[in-house]
Amino acid sequence: MPAKGIYIYGIIPNFYGADQFRSLDNSGIYPISFQNISAVVSEGESTHLDYFDRESLAHLLVHHQEAIENLMGKGFSMIIPMRLGTIVTSKKEVSKILENGYDLIIDTLKKIENLTEIDLVVTWNDFSGILKDIADHPEIKAMKDEMLKKGDLLTQVEQIKVGILVKDKLDEKKNEVEKKILSSLSPFSFDIKTHEVMNDQMVTNTAFLLKRNNNEIFEKSIDQLDKEYEGALNFKLVGPLPCYSFYTIEVKELNPGLVEQAKNELGLKEEVSEDEIKKAYLEKAKEFHPDACLDHGDKENFNRINNAYHTLLDYSAAVKQSSKEENISLAKEKVIENLILVKIKE
Repeated sequence: MPAKGIYIYGIIPNFYGADQFRSLDNSGIYPISFQNISAVVSEGESTHLDYFDRESLAHLLVHHQEAIENLMGKGFSMIIPMRLGTIVTSKKEVSKILENGYDLIIDTLKKIENLTEIDLVVTWNDFSGILKDIADHPEIKAMKDEMLKKGDLLTQVEQIKVGILVKDKLDEKKNEVEKKILSSLSPFSFDIKTHEVMNDQMVTNTAFLLKRNNNEIFEKSIDQLDKEYEGALNFKLVGPLPCYSFYTIEVKELNPGLVEQAKNELGLKEEVSEDEIKKAYLEKAKEFHPDACLDHGDKENFNRINNAYHTLLDYSAAVKQSSKEENISLAKEKVIENLILVKIKE
């Protein structure tokens, strides 16, 4: 039977009223507070994401987003989403995350104050018609005419060449339309992140970070684009959402064995500064770097030294979050006290 854990959805400021927090009663979601911030959590099973199959992962994603958006619906408009699948073992560990990441979380809450995310998905309304238009492109017609001089039918290789050119022309058309859409909407957007499109029918899949009072003018601009393209495009807006695409909290649990190994790899003493870690890394890297050695270096050793350096950089950042100390203790008894690193993925 999987061990019980605490699932973290996100982090909110505590300035909301008591009635608002009471609205969470009987929802299964509750706050765990540290100073003036709270993690919103629920009880769950402590299962790592690596053990989820695709269906379970999709179910978790829907549940995660619905829970956060329900919180927004209850008026918790400022929320920094936690990375999907963040489960810890105890309330004490949640408090440790809030304590370690406190300064970072406060800075991020200030950044997202009055901001919201709107996601826009645009698809071709008549994709078959778009492909037909592209097939009539002079460059494609000329290519096919030249090929047909050798025979009545295109060979398989020739069909592939035509297909590649059709795809190029489709991408050109898509990029031109996407550029126009983003250019029209960027004046109202604090930030923009373009995500990968799911298929050729999709023109853009983009997240916009907006000031909340710009929502209406943003939607009017979408209406204007719809008129300009005379129904050739489908515009689907999703939001307002938490700032999923721009700010997400990640918690990294460091491995004490790897920290000890990294210390030994770089030949460090138990009390060091970040500058001393960097100096030790550079000295070791000179021995193995492919560009620094006549025998083209030792890639395996260089990668090992590089991994050790980044492990210690993460540990150094965790120490600064936890203890605020400048010097870094690599003594085993201190390392186990500083294994939680809180990051904001932007």
